[in-house]
Amino acid sequence: MFPVNIVARPGRLLFSKSRSKKSSSLENAAIEMTNGNNSNSNLRSGYEGKPDVEDAILRKNNEVLVPQFSTSVITAEISNNENDVLLLDKDKEFPDGGMQAWLAVLGSFVGLIPVFGLMNSIGAIESYISKNQLANVAPSTISWIFSLYLSISFFSCILAGGYFDRNGSRMPLCIGTIAYVGGVMALANCSTVWQFILSFSVLTGTGSGILMTPLVSIVATWFFKKRATATSIATMGGSVGGIIFPVMLRNLYVEVGFQWAIRILGFICLSCLLVSILLAREKEIPVAQPFNSKRELLAWYLSSSFNWRYYLERNFFLVALGVALEESSLTTSATYLGSYALMRGNNETIAYALITVTNAVGILGRYIPGYVADRYMGRFNIVILTVSIAALSDFIIWLPFGGHIGALWAYVCVYGFSTGSILSLTPVCIGQISKTEDFGKRYSTAYCLQALLTLAVLPIGGSIIGGGSVSEYNKFIAYVSTLMAAGAICFLMVRYYCVGIGMRKF
Repeated sequence: MFPVNIVARPGRLLFSKSRSKKSSSLENAAIEMTNGNNSNSNLRSGYEGKPDVEDAILRKNNEVLVPQFSTSVITAEISNNENDVLLLDKDKEFPDGGMQAWLAVLGSFVGLIPVFGLMNSIGAIESYISKNQLANVAPSTISWIFSLYLSISFFSCILAGGYFDRNGSRMPLCIGTIAYVGGVMALANCSTVWQFILSFSVLTGTGSGILMTPLVSIVATWFFKKRATATSIATMGGSVGGIIFPVMLRNLYVEVGFQWAIRILGFICLSCLLVSILLAREKEIPVAQPFNSKRELLAWYLSSSFNWRYYLERNFFLVALGVALEESSLTTSATYLGSYALMRGNNETIAYALITVTNAVGILGRYIPGYVADRYMGRFNIVILTVSIAALSDFIIWLPFGGHIGALWAYVCVYGFSTGSILSLTPVCIGQISKTEDFGKRYSTAYCLQALLTLAVLPIGGSIIGGGSVSEYNKFIAYVSTLMAAGAICFLMVRYYCVGIGMRKF
């Protein structure tokens, strides 16, 4: 079923020595790419909607042909100007602004308020149900609800990746909205673990994943030089949701009870997603060639939505692994931050406020690093710097001084700012080693690895916490800190393979 030339020597693709330590070697790599892939130079994803070679390949053997060399060295642009980065789309035209482009960013921003906002607020749900509906259930069991929710959210990205590249964003946004809002409304009536898993983990998680890919991907179709800034602005919606939802839920739990608190949350999410359906549009609506049969249609989407051969590209694999480690650490920490504060003797007001401040500071942590990345330092450099700061803040502030409320406030400010770039610059880093017309597929494929990792990381964290003693929480902090540091190392390796160890914008 699989072509021999794709699986013959994956080790050389993943672990061969970098040929990009110097600019001359980058140029040679680009030349080799050009000479070695002339036969495949017409391959396209179907995004432009014209008959192409890829359609024929997808109809044959249910395969997608990939280049023999990593796409991170295609058309490398070596210069000393402000665009001194590896660019795969330098020959394409992007508006990088204008009314329609910023309206699309606004639509993405509003749509990500519920999608990322709920992910940033799961601690507000976990802390309530663990003391009420599931008070007699072990923390490790409860953690599976949120682990499955996050894992399914990331894995479901593949359901929209290939479709977005070929047909646009309208249908995924509509289907995702129905699934997402339906799951939130069903969550209000849950009282047992399996009910929480079916409504929140499965239904809401699936809707989140279907929505996530188009809401993030549409920004890449409008922006190039300002892509990090625009994506950062769009993903600020997650921080806004993370600020509003915990405070709102805490007050509504007291005033109207759990059921109506969640229902009100559902109506707010529905309103946001309807606005995103109206405003979030890609630059050009694809007009794809129709398939000759349902079998061809199914073969194309199965092959394009999840293309495991992307993982044979060393740089893509390392970026995907780095993203999985960083975001797994972030979501696991956010899930138990409120519970940790309560264990340390703080009241619920402070516990919810810590979650809120983390997301509030994250607004600056999304915009400022994105702006600096576009203007001065480069996307990978900023991610390496901010993620390293996040890991150090875990080891230096949270672990030794978490029992002091002043240190805990300082920690959430530093951590919230430094981790803000994870969700905002991750898509940009993936886009920097991908062509725009393939962005949806590669973005969703990258998050499949995170889905697998998240499925294990959060329950392991719950097991480490166990009875919830100080020593057990300290082991948990060391655990999530190590994951964050490992993610920074993965991005550092990609930078080394692409531009070496010299000081340059990348």
